[in-house]
Amino acid sequence: MNLKLKKKLREAGCWFHRQGRGDHEIWYSPISERYFTVDNGCKSRHTANEALKQAGLKKAF
Repeated sequence: MNLKLKKKLREAGCWFHRQGRGDHEIWYSPISERYFTVDNGCKSRHTANEALKQAGLKKAF
């Protein structure tokens, strides 16, 4: 699910900013104009949808 999430984020114009703590990454969204975290070990559709929401995108999972 994580690869699908990152693909959707990139297609929306979001980009990887830096590595966070543990297996988290910090991304930036030009849509919401904010930074948000993406969990590399994301197995839950709820977590994936929350990342999309923070990026200013609609639910996809």
